[in-house]
Amino acid sequence: MVAHHQSCTSSHSSPHHQPRSLFDELDDAERSPAREHKEDYGGITPVPKAQLAALCGVRLVDPIAFTQIFPYVNEMMDHLHLTEDRSKIGFYSGLVESSFAISQLCSIYHWARLSDAIGRRPVVLVGILGIGFSTLFLGMSHTLAGVLFARCLGGLFSGNIAVIHSVLGEITDSTNQAVAFPIYGLCWPLGAIIGPLLGGSFSDPAEKFPQWFNYPFLRAYPYFLPCFVAGMVAFAGVIGGYFCLEETLPSKRWKNKDYVPMRQIGSEHGSNHAEKSPQPASVKSLISIPVVRALCISGFGLAFIATGFDVTFVLYCFSPVNGGGLAFTASEIGYSLAISGMVSVCLQLFFMPYLLRRFDHAKMYNFCMGLWPFCFVLLPGLNLIARTGLDEMTGQIMPATKILVWIGIAALLAISRTACLAFSVSMILVKDAAPDPSSLGATNGLAQFAMCFARSFSPAVASSLFAFSNGFDFILLRYFWVLVMTLISFLGTTLSRRIAEGRRPSQNSHSYAVGFD
Repeated sequence: MVAHHQSCTSSHSSPHHQPRSLFDELDDAERSPAREHKEDYGGITPVPKAQLAALCGVRLVDPIAFTQIFPYVNEMMDHLHLTEDRSKIGFYSGLVESSFAISQLCSIYHWARLSDAIGRRPVVLVGILGIGFSTLFLGMSHTLAGVLFARCLGGLFSGNIAVIHSVLGEITDSTNQAVAFPIYGLCWPLGAIIGPLLGGSFSDPAEKFPQWFNYPFLRAYPYFLPCFVAGMVAFAGVIGGYFCLEETLPSKRWKNKDYVPMRQIGSEHGSNHAEKSPQPASVKSLISIPVVRALCISGFGLAFIATGFDVTFVLYCFSPVNGGGLAFTASEIGYSLAISGMVSVCLQLFFMPYLLRRFDHAKMYNFCMGLWPFCFVLLPGLNLIARTGLDEMTGQIMPATKILVWIGIAALLAISRTACLAFSVSMILVKDAAPDPSSLGATNGLAQFAMCFARSFSPAVASSLFAFSNGFDFILLRYFWVLVMTLISFLGTTLSRRIAEGRRPSQNSHSYAVGFD
């Protein structure tokens, strides 16, 4: 076991060491001695495959339900006849997108503390069930009030995201997180592929596919079908989680004499925890920890910037070319968001394990944050390309030019998804910063609360800024929103540097050996 650990360490010091994909890590784990000698926890701790698979299944529900509205949200607001000026639609779509995060903000910490008391499993399952029902209600809504209610309801139930993060932290430790976290990290980009494809392909099906979906109900509720499919995914997640997801809260599992929490394996005090479980730390005590405070502040900045980019990107694609956008249809917006998810999947599969094992996590987080200013600065370049092949009669882009636009979109989204790796790294940093296992849920809840607070008003701010900028006649002033978001991104990069300053020396170590069972 020690020899295996040393060989892994030395391989990283070799100048000819090649980046290893997630498949390489899994292959090594299958051959790991830990599979034959599970009682030896000196080097590699196996991760239960069934638990990780069940956790990923329930995690996939949230991004599908959350992102499936993005391709058609502007169309939906237009369909509700809220305003005659299409340039003002961004105000309403931003309100709809913010409502989800505002509700999530109100519930996320309470879900986390509740899970510390009654267990992770019931909180996770109730949350997923609620997401399913709220998504169905969204598809049946035909007023702005109904849409807002459905999104608020979904946000309340999706507050269990911090609890799901806590489950991951409780089934992993520093020796195997280089495998488990990238696998778990695949869930959001996969959902970000499936969700926009559902929304872009199945919205208004009676108009797009009259030969199959020309029914009065679907004409009256043109956005029901994508919501129905997303809701069924949520219900499937509840069923799978009910039968496969086990309880991981230490105070619940310690009642089983054969169970030792993974984070306590190898600890000389591990046996004492079976007799008395520690109490979760209070909010005041968590905030007093420098690294936790830094993670919350930086997480706020990360969530604000990333959400702002997603919102303005969709509005930018929806806007006419002469108005500084790309004049994309809902389907094309869905495809572009799916490309974004595919890029994220590739990054998680082929690069994330190597990066987590090779680089200091805090420095990696800071590098990802430093990419956000470039994402906003490069956006106007797509409009310049589109203008070179604009058909003035139709207002559409010529096919040859559109190919160049799509290439530019792919490159831009590759940069933005690389920047989004900061979310995965943040989960590891939060896990390491938790003062003890019993406070992991509260620590995750606090970090997620900060992120949700940013998401609660970032869409409204970004979309309002976009709509305000579009009110100018001079084309350069229409990109005023780019300038503001770029400056905010630079500020976020500065905030992220505080994480390394607040970390304890023991939190700066790398994990070289991994196990997977």
